[in-house]
Amino acid sequence: MLEKFQRFGAAMFVPVLLFPFVGILLAVLIVFQNPQLVGSLADPTGMFFKINKVLESGAWAVFIHMPLLFAIGLPIMLAKKAQARAVLVAFITFITFQYFINAILTMWGSTFGVDFSANVGGTSGLTYIAGIKTLDTSIIGGIVISGIVVYLHNKFFDTKLPDFLGIFQGASFVTIVAFFVMLPVALLTCIIWPMIQHGILNLQGFLIHSGSLGVFIYTFLERILIPTGLHHFIYGPFMFGPAVVEGGIVQYYLAHLQEFANYQGSLKDIFPEGGFALHGSSKLWGLPGAALAMYYTAKPENRKILSGLLISATLTSVLAGITEPIEFTFLFVAPILFVVHAFLAAMLATTMYFFGVVGNMSNGVIENLAVNWIPMFHNHAGMIAKQFIIGLSFTAIYFLVFRYIILKFNLPTPGRGEIMDTKLYKKDDYKKQQDNNPFREKAAVYLELLGGVDNIVSVSNCATRLRVSVKKETLVASEEKFKKAAAHGLHKKGTAIQVIVGLDVPNIKEEFQNLITYK
Repeated sequence: MLEKFQRFGAAMFVPVLLFPFVGILLAVLIVFQNPQLVGSLADPTGMFFKINKVLESGAWAVFIHMPLLFAIGLPIMLAKKAQARAVLVAFITFITFQYFINAILTMWGSTFGVDFSANVGGTSGLTYIAGIKTLDTSIIGGIVISGIVVYLHNKFFDTKLPDFLGIFQGASFVTIVAFFVMLPVALLTCIIWPMIQHGILNLQGFLIHSGSLGVFIYTFLERILIPTGLHHFIYGPFMFGPAVVEGGIVQYYLAHLQEFANYQGSLKDIFPEGGFALHGSSKLWGLPGAALAMYYTAKPENRKILSGLLISATLTSVLAGITEPIEFTFLFVAPILFVVHAFLAAMLATTMYFFGVVGNMSNGVIENLAVNWIPMFHNHAGMIAKQFIIGLSFTAIYFLVFRYIILKFNLPTPGRGEIMDTKLYKKDDYKKQQDNNPFREKAAVYLELLGGVDNIVSVSNCATRLRVSVKKETLVASEEKFKKAAAHGLHKKGTAIQVIVGLDVPNIKEEFQNLITYK
């Protein structure tokens, strides 16, 4: 079971490892757009600003397309063979799933309680994925669909069809099966997901009138629902909608920034709604403690590699308030830690609110500098000091709690098991996967006739031929021997060899490649 968790965790890292660089890049680019920090360089009419916006638009690509990245990232680690083909099937299946949802809701949206004519974002529950208007299931949708594809791929990729249907074998057959599986999955999603979204929306009224308890529940839900995408229904109406103030907290706070900065009393007295914008505190203060705990509980030999991941991921959270790199580092391998994180984040925000800390603090250092620390320091230095004291205290709490839980329950966080290894499978694992495989024997025979593993330079295939580059063509057997091994023929041109296999060639090529890999 532990090994399965480690493999799943490793699969999660495939897309997660893309996040830190673009997160830090976004933080830097956003700094260069703030006139309070860079002066005239932030002039929207200037060339510097325009180039900056172009770079920013590209940097957002990774975060905007997270569901798709998770859908195509998992098979790289979880598919037992032919990972590249599994990725291709996952991509087209995930897109098919979105098109099914789009078509169903276009025609029967009201039946499922969805206003599909509404704009994406906000409380509509809609989003765009690869240009397709669909339900916002966030990364959960990508993971679920990818999981289904991996299961189908592992089960059906080696299915031997009659020769006249050979063109539909391998990845094609998996795609066909997945196509029909996606239809009921899309229908179930259209039935169930809007109900969950509406339930979240109905919590708003309770949260608004519940004081510190409301801040706690709001922050807990905003964190815990991140993997599902339903957190948009929590913070969206508060931060960008009229749930507590006209126009949303972000717009209202900026519009009254000068008034708040000049006010000499407690900011909480005139802007209590700012308690709902404290959910970013864990990004700045809590997650660094979690990262330290993961570092110090990792095996000593893994810490150097792990530190590269944790430092960049933590900086992304602290500077830009983008938490996916660090949160997803432990979310999928030790989900109990994510629950603990959501609870501690809620405690942190509630504690700050209780002691009078409010403002637009939904992100990291950059936002805090621009709209809180610099403009508020003159009259609200005491509040800022409280924020730092409480924040650093929770950094220590995060470290101690995460460290205790990781060690107590032996959680497979990065660096504690084999997750830092780039090769997750052993030769024995491969052999166990090959029982009753109709293509392995042919691949093994062809490999022997081609002079064995040590004679192979590279291997690929076309529609019907196994294309192999060998070191010594003199070690390649005669065409007659290949035909006795069920090949249709052999074509030799120096060290470039083509074994005419037939429509089974994609499957045989994968087995051939695996025999070389696990030599």
